[in-house]
Amino acid sequence: MDYQTSLFADATTDSVALSPERRLLSHGAWVDVQRSWLRDPDAVFSALVTDVPWRSERREMYDAVVDVPRLVHTYLAGVPLPHPALEEARTALSRHYLPELGEPFVTAGCCFYRDGRDSVAWHGDTIGRGRSADTMVAIVSVGDPRRLVLRPRGGGASIAVTMGHGDLVVMGGSCQRTWEHSVPKVAHAGPRISVQFRPLNVF
Repeated sequence: MDYQTSLFADATTDSVALSPERRLLSHGAWVDVQRSWLRDPDAVFSALVTDVPWRSERREMYDAVVDVPRLVHTYLAGVPLPHPALEEARTALSRHYLPELGEPFVTAGCCFYRDGRDSVAWHGDTIGRGRSADTMVAIVSVGDPRRLVLRPRGGGASIAVTMGHGDLVVMGGSCQRTWEHSVPKVAHAGPRISVQFRPLNVF
């Protein structure tokens, strides 16, 4: 599959060092961004494409059952991830955010956006503990750039973060309860995979 590799992501750099830039949102929500963070993103992308047991899902929507416009798979707690750089990323994220989060990241949800027609609708991770408690979702992106768009629940101006090859975005504070996020369809895009690290019982 063709995608634009990053000019900056380099397997020789200490990519697990975390120094993200934080943007404060309303109602106690925030977003951290660190560019070109993941070690060896080209190899991670290839491993994810070939080694993840991707599946398609169907979902009820209004009066019909429709295909979910992306492929998915979730690695539950204790299940090895398909590339060592992802294991290192999860360990580094758990260590860095432990003072705020109070617990480690343990699961890894994967989404495969095959082209610009694949997307995810507006939502927050509010099934499980995310419904009533502040939590975090850390997203690592590999492949073609795509926009992650966020908006406050109940209305207000949205913001967008373009996630490039090897980039990290962490949504924290009240973000899952007071804001929503989506990956909208676009006219043209190559394949992109996101890996969402979450604490236990956050969906």
